[in-house]
Amino acid sequence: MYSKMTTMKSTGNYWNNPEKWQEKIKNADAVLIGAGAGLSASAGFTYSGKRFEDNFPDFIKKYGFKDMYSAGFYPYPTPEEHWAYWSRYICINRYQNAPKPVYDKLLHLVKDKDYFVLTTNVDHCFQKAGFEKQRLFYTQGDYGLWQCSKPCHNKTYDNEIIVKKMVKMQQNMRIPSELIPLCPRCGAPMSMNLRADNTFVEDDGWYAAAKRYQDFLRCHKEGNVLYLELGVGSNTPGIIKYPFWQMTAKNPKAVYLCVNNGEAICPKEIERQSICINGDIGTVLKGDAC
Repeated sequence: MYSKMTTMKSTGNYWNNPEKWQEKIKNADAVLIGAGAGLSASAGFTYSGKRFEDNFPDFIKKYGFKDMYSAGFYPYPTPEEHWAYWSRYICINRYQNAPKPVYDKLLHLVKDKDYFVLTTNVDHCFQKAGFEKQRLFYTQGDYGLWQCSKPCHNKTYDNEIIVKKMVKMQQNMRIPSELIPLCPRCGAPMSMNLRADNTFVEDDGWYAAAKRYQDFLRCHKEGNVLYLELGVGSNTPGIIKYPFWQMTAKNPKAVYLCVNNGEAICPKEIERQSICINGDIGTVLKGDAC
């Protein structure tokens, strides 16, 4: 519906007057947070540059990789090397805390509100910052979970213990063969629980979170609802961006607040209900002026 709509950039003067958009949060009966990769990037979870170079110098030297993300799709010659790369990747992006307290600041702003989080991020930063698990829906998976690669059944498995052992025991860019994860039911290789194709497993936890999200939407179809979109790009607009626009348009009391570094836009139809701020999310949430 919105793919061909005219969109508007509407930064106004909200950047230099943070009390204006903060007032929208304070006055909201409910806050629905939609979070994309830009939020974690603002918190320091970058996938290139020094952070990549510090953690993967051997892989960069051997293969000439330019960033962490694309290196994850490389067809490594052995599963031992594949999991040597991925165990480090998982460890720093799932089991380490974000370098900057952006998620902590966000929690401070909404902790006393009736809030819910819908996110395409898979790094678990919300829970690590203290957001309530029952108020989170990770639609695209979790770096902390494995699944059968076939998949032969709809169940996921926590990987923290084995991943940390892989990191500790790997040598020459290879993990010990006995640590290669295999499905406990069919023996096939395990894979990441990430929505990359039609093999993605939606387990019981996923469906429970999806139901809680729908329940939240039903309870807050009307009234002073704030749709707070943070760092959502254009790769999968149908998950967060378009639904937020649609729900704002249906509720005259709703407010759409988008913070994005260079991509803060809204349809003309909801411009009067919208606040779009182009800038770094962490800086904006702190209330620092441009």
